[in-house]
Amino acid sequence: MAISSNGYQSGFGNEFASEAIAGTLPVGRNSPQKVAHGLYAEQLSGTAFTAPRGENRRSWLYRIRPAAMHGAFEPYAQPRLHNDFEAGPVTPDQLRWNPLPMPGVDAPTDFVDGLLTMAGNGGPAAMTGMGVHMYAANKSMDGRFFYDADGELLIVPQHGRLHVATELGVLEIEPQEIAVIPRGMRFRVELPDGEARGYVCENFGALLRLPDLGPIGSNGLANPRDFLAPQAAYEDIEGEFELIAKFQGHLWRADIGHSPLDVVGWHGNYAPYKYDLRRFNAIGSISFDHPDPSIFLVLTSPSDTAGVGNMDFAIFPPRWLVAQDTFRPPWFHRNIASEFMGLIHGAYDAKAEGFVPGGCSLHNCMTGHGPDAATFDKASSADLSMPDVVRDTMAFMFEARAVIRPTVQALQASHRQRDYQACWAGLRRNFAAP
Repeated sequence: MAISSNGYQSGFGNEFASEAIAGTLPVGRNSPQKVAHGLYAEQLSGTAFTAPRGENRRSWLYRIRPAAMHGAFEPYAQPRLHNDFEAGPVTPDQLRWNPLPMPGVDAPTDFVDGLLTMAGNGGPAAMTGMGVHMYAANKSMDGRFFYDADGELLIVPQHGRLHVATELGVLEIEPQEIAVIPRGMRFRVELPDGEARGYVCENFGALLRLPDLGPIGSNGLANPRDFLAPQAAYEDIEGEFELIAKFQGHLWRADIGHSPLDVVGWHGNYAPYKYDLRRFNAIGSISFDHPDPSIFLVLTSPSDTAGVGNMDFAIFPPRWLVAQDTFRPPWFHRNIASEFMGLIHGAYDAKAEGFVPGGCSLHNCMTGHGPDAATFDKASSADLSMPDVVRDTMAFMFEARAVIRPTVQALQASHRQRDYQACWAGLRRNFAAP
């Protein structure tokens, strides 16, 4: 069962309008006494009704059946997906993991059952913070649908394409693309390649938005027109289906007698969207030293403190390095912010080995980190008379103002690299007093 994509609409946070059947959308009003084609009008709000106009997000959906039509919810057991970030003290150690193992052919696993919570902070009750999950799946969601009432989902594929059928239409994404599914949006994930693996950031805070550019000016980084929202596409199917909900950190299931992806037309600015990371316009130094890594920021969830993100999403794409008399890879550093990194493709320029596509690392508040010994030695003696090109790579970072607390299952996971600190063991004492 699959809805095909009808194409996309361009722009970030735009007022979109789309209908799969002509004449579906009412003219001059949102909720007429009778909707065309016998449909129901339903508003989906992602912000408070009274949020400022520039921040208000809502869409009107014209659907075959209202979202209220389903059976009673009961607990659904998927113990690997949760928001339990308070289990015991948090180690200040640097942490790194190999790729999440794929499920075996004898254990068919879809997107929901394939999610594993790695770390996080805050939670849906306070509507602040983030959850970091990884997924490994070898089965399409067959006859089941999912929505997350706790936060919006930023999906970062690393291996395998995803066909994400949502209430408002279809997003087709592949590695080096991302998708954002709004809080509360119902969807189904299918696997065109038979298996898939990647990362998910669950944002409990303010909705993701494009960062302000400040002195950069009006162009650069991620351009609004490269973000794509779906065109309306719907299913009119009855049967015995299952609706999975994530609500206040727990999963619930309910029987539903029809596909909830039955929206024939919609308009508004609260919609799923995709973005191709390869279109990011990277900016860097053309003299000496590094600008701060905020120049790699794609999306940000602002906090209640100006200039401080609840959660930031940054990438490290292919780019030229030309700075003179400068250590060109990322420097050694300690941050007040905490960093969860993943590698989608290629190699990361601060690590010579050990950090592989599908893997991840966690460097928390004030924990020292930076290039490994081999990278430091190579960069310290590099010929800077010529520019260097970082090619064929795509790394990313989920950064948070609060400590990102690893879960017990992540700390105990078999794919954790327990010798990660050894990558700095080869750094020599080079000091020579004058």
